[in-house]
Amino acid sequence: MSDTNAQPNQTLHSQIMQALAGVYDPEIRRPITELGMVEAVGIDAAGAATVNILLTVPGCPLQDTLTSDISAAVAGIDGVTSVDVQLGLMDDQQRAALRNSLRGETDEHPNPFQSAFNTTRVLAVASGKGGVGKSSLTANLAVALAGLGRSVGLLDADVYGHSIPAMMGIADDHPIVVEDMILPLPAHGVATMSIGVLKETRDQVIAWRGPMLDRALAQMLTDVYWGDLDFLLVDLPPGTGDMPMSVAGHLPTAQVLVVTTPNAAAYEVAERAGTLAGRLNQPVLGVVENMSWLEDTCPNCGQTRRIELFGHGGGAAAADALTERLGTPVPLLAQIPLDVAVRAGGDDGRPVVLSAPDSPAALAITALAQRLL
Repeated sequence: MSDTNAQPNQTLHSQIMQALAGVYDPEIRRPITELGMVEAVGIDAAGAATVNILLTVPGCPLQDTLTSDISAAVAGIDGVTSVDVQLGLMDDQQRAALRNSLRGETDEHPNPFQSAFNTTRVLAVASGKGGVGKSSLTANLAVALAGLGRSVGLLDADVYGHSIPAMMGIADDHPIVVEDMILPLPAHGVATMSIGVLKETRDQVIAWRGPMLDRALAQMLTDVYWGDLDFLLVDLPPGTGDMPMSVAGHLPTAQVLVVTTPNAAAYEVAERAGTLAGRLNQPVLGVVENMSWLEDTCPNCGQTRRIELFGHGGGAAAADALTERLGTPVPLLAQIPLDVAVRAGGDDGRPVVLSAPDSPAALAITALAQRLL
């Protein structure tokens, strides 16, 4: 690494490098100094700083974020009067070096979550049927855990009905590929990957059979650089088909959260999803009852009442049935009220725990995240 000034202020130069070590690449989530992205730093006699940064690919979608983070970090140093961030591009050799620094010098693509040294807690979110709000719960739970200071990944394993990209606001985005390594898309502090962001167009239809589903899951685990995660949340497709069984094989340490609504039609099939997990030797962490009630406020008296649109007690019934069936305690972990803010946040790509953090549903989901910690 060189200095662009013939007579650099060594003290300021060291302080700038120290500040840059605290700037993280938004996609790889590692300091830019460790990734070889800082090509040169210059500081003239008047305190004007120039920082030359190498991007991994041209047109990096988060280059503005990176530029503002660098500017903010360097501008806060006493003696720096201005900051000019110059963006360049890594060459093939530098990209290969970056890939090797992250994955090691090997052509193999191991599944990091099968390593004996991996400490990531994997939560697979399952349901017996569609329409119970499983994906919106998964997305919001991931964002809530990230908001509590944890490093979180979100994998959309619902290949046919992938809705996570839209809910996370990245439906029209595509991930960056460095050599043969895919970088998950950052969304609200969560490293996110879905077959939906790997398609050429948003309206492209996926029509794969079982072996292709398994291969797609394997690639999203091995070809994606997930980094060091505290949590990986996996949004499973509803039911007891191929993908839940593939997840059990590729993510052997996964714990399962079963999502249901209070009505019998939902919780009876939710029990099947939990039973399958038990047969696959996956611990069932608990049941989450979604859309438990609607809070209605009287416009005249101001009193609030709960309207149970989908009945009552389904989550507890599913938890009790799974406790008896599996022979281990399966608690009812949370009851999430029906809330229009959840729908609005999902449509806008901004989960309710961010868009309306004081809403009843957001508070319940945040409480669930805290309980999981």
